[in-house]
Amino acid sequence: MATASRALWKGAISFGLVHIPVSLHSATTESGVDFDWLDKRSMDPVGYKRVNKRTGKEIDKAHIVKGVAYEEGKYVVLSPEEIEAVYPKSTQSIDIEAFVDASEIPFVYLDRPYYLAPIGKGEKVYALLREALLKKGKVGLARVVIQTKEHLAALVPAGPALVLNLLRWGADIRSWEDLKLPKEGVKGAGISEREMTMAGQLIDELSTAWKPADFSDKFKDQVMALVEKKAEAGQTETVLQPEEEAPAKTADVIDLTELLRQSLRGGKGAKPVAKKKRAA
Repeated sequence: MATASRALWKGAISFGLVHIPVSLHSATTESGVDFDWLDKRSMDPVGYKRVNKRTGKEIDKAHIVKGVAYEEGKYVVLSPEEIEAVYPKSTQSIDIEAFVDASEIPFVYLDRPYYLAPIGKGEKVYALLREALLKKGKVGLARVVIQTKEHLAALVPAGPALVLNLLRWGADIRSWEDLKLPKEGVKGAGISEREMTMAGQLIDELSTAWKPADFSDKFKDQVMALVEKKAEAGQTETVLQPEEEAPAKTADVIDLTELLRQSLRGGKGAKPVAKKKRAA
């Protein structure tokens, strides 16, 4: 099983006056087969060209502007300055706005999970929040900015971890109203008691403990077996890959212990403590 990657950024979970210093780590990895484009003459990587779709000619980056379609064949062009002005500003903060029952969020809203790990003096209150959420059966609804894009997210306890699962916005979920779906409920769908009993028995027979290792991508397994076979036979080519970008610098985080003390003493009227500088 793949392990968590390096921290994507460091910041804090924030609700009320409480700030829990955390680092954000990707909880997933792309496990499919990645077919890269290569120039068969030189084995160089092949990228995407900027091509005018009408003329078919490649154009210079300086001649490209960004437009948003608002009617058929009509666009509104926005300048880089106009776009920059409305980009959400990164705060390195996961701002919890509400707590809801974990069962209230349908799976269709779940998008991408990230692990949160405590840093600094945040371990105890990290655990406190995790256990309190488990006991109450709640998840935190939060807003977070990742790479200049604002996301709605659910803060979910999962084993020893707090998982930040990015959610799709409500406007991005398609309605099922146009689909011909059976009515909800046993009676509404015309299901008999005998049919329900038999279906339940079948489910019981196929029920098992969840073991992710029991399920794998068969296409990937077969392709990688072929790749390994050809590699062992010496059928490989050398390709120079572009260098990775340097990791982003971390931000200041607020000392959790002192904030918690102030919250207990003064409630909403307490003043936040000064930020402490953390190494990049």
